[in-house]
Amino acid sequence: MPVPPMPAAVYGLPPVGLAEVPEGALQLSPLIPGSARLEDRAEASLDGLAMLAPPGTIERRFVLAHALRALRPGGRLTALAPKDKGGSRLARELRDLGCAPADEPRRHHRICTLARPEGELPLGAALAEGAPRHIENLALCTQPGIFSWDRIDPGTALLLSVLPALSGSGADLGCGLGILARALLAGPAVTRLVLVDIDRRAVEMARRNVGDPRAEFRWADLRTPDPGLARLDFVVMNPPFHDGGAEDQTLGQTFIRRAAESLRPGGALWLTANAHLPYEAVLRASFRGVAQRAAANGYKVYEATA
Repeated sequence: MPVPPMPAAVYGLPPVGLAEVPEGALQLSPLIPGSARLEDRAEASLDGLAMLAPPGTIERRFVLAHALRALRPGGRLTALAPKDKGGSRLARELRDLGCAPADEPRRHHRICTLARPEGELPLGAALAEGAPRHIENLALCTQPGIFSWDRIDPGTALLLSVLPALSGSGADLGCGLGILARALLAGPAVTRLVLVDIDRRAVEMARRNVGDPRAEFRWADLRTPDPGLARLDFVVMNPPFHDGGAEDQTLGQTFIRRAAESLRPGGALWLTANAHLPYEAVLRASFRGVAQRAAANGYKVYEATA
């Protein structure tokens, strides 16, 4: 009986022309909802993998190690990253993992290609360092690569300091580790809370951190409308303003519009953001009332009424 061919895979969205991605390649990025989990791939189960390597050092080494674990001996790995977002360190990191990559500069990226060597590779330390963990001083489960994975973001802390007790059905858009959600669900008047994040790892950690039957969890890209978010009493959020490592202010503006669409008339949005982000215009265009409730340490908090 013929052996079925091993699949090829892709991690992230490598720029067109910098890496060959076969048609039908299995997507493995935690930032693309619906993707498979790289961590779940069996050893030696992939024939090839093209990867836009993440910018964080611990996360990148973890992903590279899992890629090498999942590739068959002789399987091809193409890993690339912008020079200023880990690309300049890619070749060294792959050598540390037991490989001998070719390293090519092109279009402000470094592109490393290699055939996975035979035999056991020294992957254990990178796999352990990047794995999910519990941080005692935060009392949170977390993982490198998630936004603010090892600390409470100052914007979130400012919002928590002024957030009133809310009631009814609500959502935490861009929930991260679930820090805002835990505070909200400490109030008995909250009947339902939907936690949404584009990062599958954040949703997994939030499930661990928010042990409450009123919580629902969604791995989703909020740039796509969600009809399940409708007539909510409140929305809280600390919206992202980076996409692929580059600042993108339209992300936060999209979150604000999505919140406005999701709230019932009279529902409330509580938002925290970096002070330099120009969200006032879209807030006033999307909501009947807007008030700044706090400003400190380069962050601001708004309450907006639908």
